[in-house]
Amino acid sequence: MNTGDPWPDLDEAERRVLVMQRKLHRWATSDPGRRFDDLFNLVCDPAFLVVAWNRVRTNKGARSAGVNGVAPSSIALGAGEFLSGLRDDLKGRRFSPSRVRERRIPKANGKLRRLGIPTATDRVVQACVKLVLEPIFEADFEPCSYGFRPKPRAQDAIAEIHFLASPVRNYEWVFEADIAACFDEIDHAALMDRVRDRIGDKRILHLVKAFLRAGILGEDGLDRTTITGTPQGGILSPLLANIALSVLDEHFTEKWEALGPSWTRSKLRRAGVPAMRLVRYADDFVVLVAGTKGDAEALWDEVAAVLAPMGLRLSEEKTRVCHIDEGFDFLGWHIQRRSWRGRKGKKAVYTYPSKKALASVMAKVRSLTRRAKHRRLADLLISVNRVLRGWCNYFRHGVSSRTFSYLDYFTWWRIFGWLRKRHAGLNRGNLVHRHLPGWQVRDAKVEMFRPQAVPIVRYRYRGSKIPTPWASEETASPAPAA
Repeated sequence: MNTGDPWPDLDEAERRVLVMQRKLHRWATSDPGRRFDDLFNLVCDPAFLVVAWNRVRTNKGARSAGVNGVAPSSIALGAGEFLSGLRDDLKGRRFSPSRVRERRIPKANGKLRRLGIPTATDRVVQACVKLVLEPIFEADFEPCSYGFRPKPRAQDAIAEIHFLASPVRNYEWVFEADIAACFDEIDHAALMDRVRDRIGDKRILHLVKAFLRAGILGEDGLDRTTITGTPQGGILSPLLANIALSVLDEHFTEKWEALGPSWTRSKLRRAGVPAMRLVRYADDFVVLVAGTKGDAEALWDEVAAVLAPMGLRLSEEKTRVCHIDEGFDFLGWHIQRRSWRGRKGKKAVYTYPSKKALASVMAKVRSLTRRAKHRRLADLLISVNRVLRGWCNYFRHGVSSRTFSYLDYFTWWRIFGWLRKRHAGLNRGNLVHRHLPGWQVRDAKVEMFRPQAVPIVRYRYRGSKIPTPWASEETASPAPAA
């Protein structure tokens, strides 16, 4: 790419970036041992900067400012001058990342999650680096990893568990695990070694290391150095976390491949040799075991030994071994093998919205329907509909119809209670006549989203055949020498 080109419009920039990403991905796939040099010019390329800026500007965090107090949404009018100055600083090697601004948000268990908010400039550069690195490392990532990747999604992880735990395959024991403070404890040296396996451009490596060691400005106003970890909240952090955690994916993939083809695996399973499959979504993962409880319990030490070189450890609170008939929660779902409805003597694996997930969405509805929250019914319905629609779209691929009906009932009565408080002078009959015609909740053109009307659609199991965004129709474009 010619970095002297004028600034392209967004459509042209996305086209040019996609062409280059396809090449990088194809070269990385065809040569697993290749180290890529001369990538820094792509970070400075106008097309990459335009695409990176668009992603930063349109992200829902665009209104959050870093340590300099400047949010991306506030510089929309001066974007051309902003990008020109940033490009000059990158080419002149004057760019240096700033500290991230710490923000603590409450977690469901009562603890606090630390987020690091980079400056607008740092976010654009991180987005640029990600545009360059992601196609390369995606060629190496295993199919068992689903979190923070372009095409795999949470539903694919749940579908994989359903497939493995179902009859015939019968992976019955589950090692349900969570990595303690994953984003805070990743060892920088070990992570950079894995990045160097693929990246030979020292300028890119310097940028990545600089972001890792940028430091944190705490909520208490104190500066802290970052000796380990990658700030949760940065655009580049999820990719770096996946690079670090791919040690886990590679370990279990090697164990699986060592069992040989399907007929050999079947023979070994009959002889008592356990088979294990990993399903990982970011730092949450399960290992499904076709074997005994003892085989699953042994994973405590095995997984700890794999994670230790990366400076990571298992969370003792959230890690346990259970049987599939007992059930477990993963990614908001409760997964359990139970008697197959309508088929006596047979069992099937069911996936339900977990009690924790239902309690969470009910708490949001309860918060939105407090009396002082909205002035008009239409405003209330817009807010509630947004929450219900997103939640139901996520869970519509499971055994969710009863849960949807209960959520529909709960929400309807919460809105009815809000109306009674807003119109305290009306009795129930007049309230229904004026504001709930036909017992339907609507205000002008805005109507309540009805969870009970959401159709349940079975998710199509894709296995390892999930395409990348860079699947190219081009053929025979040989990679230049490294």
